[in-house]
Amino acid sequence: IPVSTDCLGTPIVYSPVKADLAGNIKKIRAVYDSNPTKFKTLQNILEVEKEIHGSAWPKIGATLALMWLKRGLKFMLVLLQSISDGERDEEHPNLIRVNAMKAYEIALKKYHGWMLQKLFTGSVYALPYKSDLLKALEKGKEVKEEESIEKIHQFLSRVTPILDAIYEMYTKMNAELSYKA
Repeated sequence: IPVSTDCLGTPIVYSPVKADLAGNIKKIRAVYDSNPTKFKTLQNILEVEKEIHGSAWPKIGATLALMWLKRGLKFMLVLLQSISDGERDEEHPNLIRVNAMKAYEIALKKYHGWMLQKLFTGSVYALPYKSDLLKALEKGKEVKEEESIEKIHQFLSRVTPILDAIYEMYTKMNAELSYKA
């Protein structure tokens, strides 16, 4: 299952999100590509940047890019977990607003100022139907919902521990920032 913002539809409000995620990946990749031997792991990148940037760290470079990337990925994983757990609005079971709001509350809201919070809250009305999201995750193939949910479970079981390790690394290295965007 490709975890991509493409699955969330194409409203103008998600264009900046998609660009932000892609930009963060590009920044991290550029640091890695600059010296793959030196930057074998994400932790290596953070350690070297901490040494290089001193007091400006962790508010700079790939460290900052990875911080925002992990938050965006957490949003997507919580959204998928909520959908796969069967959480839904009983009156509108094919909408994913409940799932998106849960993911936002957990992963992003505390890092967003009032304006971004209002923008996100309004944007949930432009989200695709759950059935359309599942179809997009299946790259357009018609698959039973149960099969898609099982694939989501498998994906989450592989990816969640990796993301948890990145969060733990940020905590241990005191690299997490709590300012609002």
